[in-house]
Amino acid sequence: KMDDDDDDIPQLSAHTLAALQEFYLEQQQREGTKTSQGFNQYSVGSIEENWQLSQFWYSDETALCLANEVIVAAGKGGRIACVSAPSVYQKLKERDDKDFSVVILEYDRRFSVYGEEFIFYDYNNPLNLPENLLPHSFDIVIADPPYLSEECLQKTAETIRYLTKGKILLCTGAVMEEQAAKHLGVKICKFIPKHSRNLANEFRCYTNYASGLD
Repeated sequence: KMDDDDDDIPQLSAHTLAALQEFYLEQQQREGTKTSQGFNQYSVGSIEENWQLSQFWYSDETALCLANEVIVAAGKGGRIACVSAPSVYQKLKERDDKDFSVVILEYDRRFSVYGEEFIFYDYNNPLNLPENLLPHSFDIVIADPPYLSEECLQKTAETIRYLTKGKILLCTGAVMEEQAAKHLGVKICKFIPKHSRNLANEFRCYTNYASGLD
């Protein structure tokens, strides 16, 4: 009779094993998707969220809805600035449309893979922008400040006012409604944006123009 040495090997609980298998399966599916699609670097989620930077990507449907809204608002040949709103930028680029141009202002340098359209941006220095980013040179600015604080909104608002010719689409918490009106003159929309993961705070969109989000 052989010694049953297997008894000495630590066993994972069924729950841990199932969770681990699910993780590996998701990883394989993600890699498989990248391979089968030739990996679209612009697809939402191609760069994963970093929660330490307060990053929470929109759901695909929300990103598409917001992208469509800013294209209409910008008009043919319009210029769009995405401030701390990378999933909208990615959705705009997925369209491969020559009727508009877009830049992304973002603190996370992983987005520098997008080349000249990436502009490093720290809301703590709201007007520390490249010289070629001229004032009032964008037909619409869509912004999603990373934190639900008046300080963050106020500083981001400085950037928005500098960049926009007039139109603003702000995405932030419902609790910021009063501050959003105060700093940017925007009003809450009926459209309820969703994220790929459920957030504890209710999220809303605000505009200072008649939008398709109502």
